[in-house]
Amino acid sequence: MLYNLKGTLTVSDVNFIVVECGGVGFKCFTTLNTVKQIGKTGDTVNVYTYLAVREDAMDLYGFSSLAELDAFKLLITVSGIGPKAAVSILSELSPDKLAVCIASGDAKAITRAQGVGKKTAERVVLELKDKMGAIAVGDVSDAVSSAASVSSNSDSAEAVEALVALGYAQSDAAVVVGAMDKSLSVDEMIRLGLKQLAKNL
Repeated sequence: MLYNLKGTLTVSDVNFIVVECGGVGFKCFTTLNTVKQIGKTGDTVNVYTYLAVREDAMDLYGFSSLAELDAFKLLITVSGIGPKAAVSILSELSPDKLAVCIASGDAKAITRAQGVGKKTAERVVLELKDKMGAIAVGDVSDAVSSAASVSSNSDSAEAVEALVALGYAQSDAAVVVGAMDKSLSVDEMIRLGLKQLAKNL
């Protein structure tokens, strides 16, 4: 029903914003990422919205980008993930980072979101594995493809496991290793991976 709101940002809180349009203030629940990016109170802003209708309430959710809105809509299709859990995940992970986590099977990164346990995070990875292209934007689609290709190559998967054991995030290790020449040995992949990941810190 409501696609977007364009108006004056009158309130910016930790988990919601208020956008005034034509004298009416619309309260939108949102992510920390949107709160950081949306601007200062008094600015003219544009948010993309989703209206969640329940028996006892109608809640409006607003996002600074279409990518974040699309990621939100995909997340709430996962069994056990409601709007609040989706907002929590997107407060912890940008849509791009979420796409890479799903592609690489990095459920652990998703559990960093408040209120999201291991089983729920694993369900997100399992149910959205084939849909991650819809939330990958810009150059990140290459990273998603690289991460997804790792599971089909045993040497690459072994190198990723070694890098994870050394303390790196699975999603980051999968992207780095996925972009490497598949003819490299596992040891070479690990050595190059360490070099690349150290640069990214």
